[in-house]
Amino acid sequence: MLAGKRILLIIGGGVAAFKSLSLIRLLRERGASVVPVVTRAGAEFVTPLSAAALAAEKVYTDLFNLTDEAEMGHIELSRDADLVVVAPATADLLGKMAAGLANDLASTILMATDKRVLVAPAMNVRMWEHPATQRNVATLTGDGVIFAGPVEGAMACGEFGPGRMVEPDGIVGAIEAALAGGPLAGKHVLVTSGPTHEPIDPVRYIANRSSGAQGTAIARALAGLGADVTFVTGPADVAPPQGVRVVEVESARDMLAAVEAALPADAAVFAAAVADWRVASASDRKIKKDGSGSLPVLEFAENPDILATVAQMKKGRPGLVVGFAAETDDVVENATAKRARKGCDWIVANDVSPATGIMGGAENAITLIDETGAEAWPRLSKAEVATRLAARIAEALA
Repeated sequence: MLAGKRILLIIGGGVAAFKSLSLIRLLRERGASVVPVVTRAGAEFVTPLSAAALAAEKVYTDLFNLTDEAEMGHIELSRDADLVVVAPATADLLGKMAAGLANDLASTILMATDKRVLVAPAMNVRMWEHPATQRNVATLTGDGVIFAGPVEGAMACGEFGPGRMVEPDGIVGAIEAALAGGPLAGKHVLVTSGPTHEPIDPVRYIANRSSGAQGTAIARALAGLGADVTFVTGPADVAPPQGVRVVEVESARDMLAAVEAALPADAAVFAAAVADWRVASASDRKIKKDGSGSLPVLEFAENPDILATVAQMKKGRPGLVVGFAAETDDVVENATAKRARKGCDWIVANDVSPATGIMGGAENAITLIDETGAEAWPRLSKAEVATRLAARIAEALA
C-alpha cells in the first residue's frame, strides 16, 4: 500500500523521538520513501545523521539554509510529499500549528503544505490534558488534521496516563489508512445539522436553539476518515465544513425532501434540531398589532419526523441510522425510549438544560445508546465528540 509513496516526517523534540527512527525503518520496509525534517529540539534526542542513515535521504533542519532556500526549499518539501507526518508531535508543535505560527522550518512547512497532515502526539499527561492543548486539538481536528493517538501508558517522567505516542507500527497503520483514503473511503454518509426555521410570517419563525456546531464537526470528522458526506443543514450559526456536499434548507419539510433526495447512504447521522411543529398556515405578510389588544391565534401542525421516516424505511434504509436526543431531564430514559420509538440503531443523548451550557456552546457531554445499553462519555469538545463518533461509525460500517 505504501510502495512509491513519499512521506515527509517531522521529528519533534520529545523523548519519543527515538521511536521515529523505527518509524522510518518500517515505512521504508513497506516501500515508502521518507524525507526527515528534524526540529532543533528534536535534534537533542536523535541526531540528523541517524535519521539520514535510516532514510537514505538528506535531512532538513534549518529554515535559513542558503543552499536549500535558494529555490524555496520549504515550499518544495511541503508540496512534494504524499503525506506530512509529525511524530512526535509535541505540545509546542501542536500549539504552533493551531495558531498558524511559522518561525522555523517545521512550522513553515506545515503552514505551506497543501497535503494532508497526520500527527502522533507525545507529551506528559498533564500537558495533554491542559485546556490549551485540548483547544489546539479541537482546532486542528476542525482543520482536518489526522490524529494518531496519543494512548495511555507509562511516561518517561514516571507518570501514567494519556499522552504516550502510538507505537511505530500503529503510526504506520494510520498512515496507510490516510493514504488509502481512510476507513470510510467509498462510503456515503448523510449528516443533518443545525436548526430548522418554520415561518410564522415573512419576518418571524419558530426554531430550536441549535448552533449547528456539533453536526458540522461530525460531518468534518467523517470526511476526514474518507467518507463521501452529504451535509444537509438548516440556518446554522457556523459555516459548513469544507470537502463535503452541502445542501442548505430552511424548514423541516425542506430538510426531509433533501434527505430523501440524498439517499441511498451507507449511514445517516441526524444531528439537526428539527422543529417539532410549524404554523399550519403561515401569513404571506407581516402580522401587525391592530391596537385592540387582541392576540393573533396561531394554529399549529406537526412537522414530519425525519429520523423515524428514514429509520423505518422498508427499502433503501441506510445500514446505520444515528439519531440525537436533546433532553432536559431523565436523559438516558427518554433517549432510550426515543430509540425504540423511532427505530434507529443508535441515539446520541445529551443534557441541554440551561445550566449545562451545551446548547450553543463549544463542549458536549453525551451518552451513546445502542442495542447493548448506554455508554456515557466524558465532557469533551464538540470536535472530540465528533472524532469519537466518526471512529465508531467507521468500526460499525467495517
